[in-house]
Amino acid sequence: MTTMNGIPNGNITQMAVAINESIRTVSICDTQPVTMEGVRIALSNCADLKFLSATDSLDKAMNLAQEASPDVLLLDKAFGIQAILDWLAPRGENPESTLHGSPHTAIIVWGVSVSEAEALRFLQAGARGILRKTASLPAIVACVRTVAAGRSWMEDCVFRDSGRSERYPRSELTAREQQVLELVEQGCKNKEIAAELGIRPGTVKIHLKHIFEKTGIRGRYGLALNGWRERVPVPA
Repeated sequence: MTTMNGIPNGNITQMAVAINESIRTVSICDTQPVTMEGVRIALSNCADLKFLSATDSLDKAMNLAQEASPDVLLLDKAFGIQAILDWLAPRGENPESTLHGSPHTAIIVWGVSVSEAEALRFLQAGARGILRKTASLPAIVACVRTVAAGRSWMEDCVFRDSGRSERYPRSELTAREQQVLELVEQGCKNKEIAAELGIRPGTVKIHLKHIFEKTGIRGRYGLALNGWRERVPVPA
């Protein structure tokens, strides 16, 4: 058998396949050409990441996902929250479903600013990463690598008072408060929680007040996001 540098050809082929499989492809759909070019240049220095393509519309991004099937697609929040949610709809309805024909493309939604409420809606719709455009270059690359590896990522700064969420563990809540918290994390409104637990809406408000005080988290979006973060560990 012919060899190269003492390595059998069969092994060389296997090594080449392994190397190719370790390289993750990345595409971007953004409203600003200069941003797309910046991402391309940034990724050119990463041996394990390959910039595949760029597009400037959600329709084109759909075709890109179907035809090129990149591992990761960076999606600009500037296209509009509802437009992105509609675009992500198939993945949100069934997390195991394909994304517009792509069996494995993971979506990172990024923008100049992302609120807790927006981040929660994107995650519920099927996004795998939430990132701000003001993030450092190392953070952007780390986010892409993490999502490409099948994990989730969300910058800790998306959380308001994120550090305060560690003040009290979930075990500090009463059994009823934990029930209310779990329903809030599922997106239920106060009336829905009251109906589910057989209590009054006013009682739900009282439980929420105690939950906010004990956890140090303010707002039901913050509670829902914190629950998501506990279920799916993400880097800070």
